[in-house]
Formats: sequence, C-alpha cells, structure tokens
Amino acid sequence: MALQASSNPITSVPDTSSSPITSVQPTSYAPSPLYPSSNNPQLLSRLNLDLRGRIFPVERETLMLLPESVLLGLFPQGLVLSKPASWEGADDGVFTVDFDPDCFQYILDFWSSAQTVFYGTPTSSGLFHAQQTIPNSPSDPTSDLSQNPLLSKQAIIVLREELEYFSITKPGGLAKTDIPTGMANAELRAMKRNCGKALEDKKLIFAALERNVDSSSNLAERHLIDMLCMSGFNRNDEWGFRACEPTRNVISSMALVLLKTGIVHPENPDDGTLPYIDAAQMSTAQKLLLFWRKPARKCWWDGVEVQVPASTTAKGGETMTVKVWARRVWTLELSLI
Repeated sequence: MALQASSNPITSVPDTSSSPITSVQPTSYAPSPLYPSSNNPQLLSRLNLDLRGRIFPVERETLMLLPESVLLGLFPQGLVLSKPASWEGADDGVFTVDFDPDCFQYILDFWSSAQTVFYGTPTSSGLFHAQQTIPNSPSDPTSDLSQNPLLSKQAIIVLREELEYFSITKPGGLAKTDIPTGMANAELRAMKRNCGKALEDKKLIFAALERNVDSSSNLAERHLIDMLCMSGFNRNDEWGFRACEPTRNVISSMALVLLKTGIVHPENPDDGTLPYIDAAQMSTAQKLLLFWRKPARKCWWDGVEVQVPASTTAKGGETMTVKVWARRVWTLELSLI
C-alpha cells in the first residue's frame, strides 16, 4: 500500500526532528497477523511453488521470513496456508505462481547466505553469538537486546523496481499499429522487445533516480540515496536481479543488501576483544526499521533514448534511436530474519 505524500518516508522532505527518516520512536515488535504462529497444527509445513514451470519446495517458516512486498508479488490474491478438512498425508500441494523463478532463486540464495553468516552453522558460530556479549549500558538503549532487534536479528534492505516502458514510434517508420485490427505489426513488436532489452542492460541501481534528482532538485530523494548508501548500498551498485517479463512491457528488478547496523566485530575474535556499537551508524540503521513489514513506494516517469536495430532485416549493425518513456515504481522494505 502506498503511503500518502505527506507521510511517505521516501517522498517527504526531512525538515523537522519528527521526520520518519531523521528520527525513530520506540516501536513494539509484536508478531504480525500476516505471519502466522508456527505452532498451529492446521498450517501447511511445506509448500511446492510452481513458478512458471520450475518447482520450488519451500518450508512455510522460510516463506514467512520473506519481505511482505515479495509475498504480495508471489500471491497478489492472498495465500491460504491452512490445510483443507480432507487433507491427508504429506504437504505436497502445488501452488502455481506467476513470478520470475530466477528472481525467487536469487532471494532464497541471499536469505540462506545471510542466515548462515549471522546464525552460524553446527560447526561454527555466527555474528549472533558474538553480539550477545555486547555489554548492556543503561544510558544507551541501542545496547539493550530487548529494545533493539538489530542486535538479535539479521537485517536486510530490500529494494525492488517495476519498470513499465512505452516505445515512441516515428511517423513513417516501419514499426506501426495496424489501424483496422489495432494490433502491432512485426516491426513494432520487435522494436518493443529490443527497447526492453536495452533498458534491461542499464543495470545501475541509482542512475535513474539520480537523473530525476538532477532534473527536479528533490532534496528528499537525494536524502534517500544518501541514506541507502550509508546503510549498505554503493552508488555504483547494480541490480542483483533484472529481467524483462515474458508477456508484458515490464522489467522487474531486485537488489538485496545486508544492513550496516554499526555493530563492529573484531577482526580476530579469539583475542578476547568484544564487539561494540558505532552509535552514528546504528542511529542511521534504526531509521530503516520504519520500513520493517511496511513497504514504502515511490513512482516517477523517466524519459530515455536507447539504440536498437533499425529493423528486423537490418544488416551490418544498423541501429536507430528510439525515445522510451518509463514508469518506474520503487519499493523499499526492511526484513529481519
């Protein structure tokens, strides 16, 4: 759900001490009803997801750890996890999902790696074990395990983009729409595919937003980029996943990074040095807790020119310039696992 412009942490200018980006109030982290209790015997323990022909056996607990924005993308009509009254045997039901399987694999791989680094393995301890040794200071609430979930959970920044593009044809060109039928001819269909491929190859995450900031002098967006780059991203980062949708003029992108919490671990933990908290970095990290299970969205239009083959019969690498209008929707969210 999109936030109102006056309260959206992405679009609001942080000009007061009460801004949701510049200050964070104590928050209660009670379980959400969207994430059902694991001790309910009527819930499926495992789901088989059919993502465009690829089957993913997924534990329910793993699925419930995924970002809410991703769950909405997987199950836009909602998902019923309870077993039917007649259900017998193993949890072998198959759920058909219209979601890119490579994107889902990217998410699962990142989640698995992040959990291993933070919680460790049966033969090695992770960061979680070391962070339990941080002394609790009454004057510093960020050092209190019960008040600061960043001490006991692995935090991941989730950034998604859905880009819908519209190719602008030139008068008298080969690419056109048949007037009687309203259908695109072969040249127009090919041009649209090539425009999508050209946009897909533009993988820099912040290039389009930087362009929008430069044209509109939007201080809130500049602050957003700065905050994300302080918290785990780099300005020249590329999307971890980016691909054209098979049946729409849409490009879906996903980037996942571990949140920089400000918890500094010693290079050699065996020398007895304890982890400590960088207060400034922790303060920035806590601002992003506002996006935990509360995805924020930003939408804007972006006009770019791309080079595509001049026609389906073009030889010798002949190209033409096509103006493309792109409607970009960004979704920002924080996950705790």
